[in-house]
Amino acid sequence: MKKIYILLSVVLFLASCSPNPKTGDVQSEPKSNEPQKVLRHVVLFKFTDASTPADVKKVEDAFGALKGKINLIKDYEWGTNSSPENLNQGLTHCFFVTFHSDKDRDEYLVHPDHQAFVEVLKPYLDKVTVIDYWANK
Repeated sequence: MKKIYILLSVVLFLASCSPNPKTGDVQSEPKSNEPQKVLRHVVLFKFTDASTPADVKKVEDAFGALKGKINLIKDYEWGTNSSPENLNQGLTHCFFVTFHSDKDRDEYLVHPDHQAFVEVLKPYLDKVTVIDYWANK
């Protein structure tokens, strides 16, 4: 009986070390230096009625340029509302910025390049909504 227990233990140990059939890699725990969660910073804009398409494009381009200027930004995407539900309350643009920590987000908010962007935005902004959350999967 003892031999069966030892043999079973060895088989289970070897099975846990076997390569991943999809990648051929030995399975391992996630690296500790990789964040398990990310902080999402969601910004919604409504532009003034007087804003021209060129004005809006200037803001879109200035916001998009921040990823190349501020290395605290881990990911960035944006788009315009296309919902048929008409529940957007006039908000037309969604900007989605990803950070690895509250500290990174906080430093981003006071970063000189972000502050310069805010100055570009101000003349055209009618309404803004911001929400931050830790992403759950």
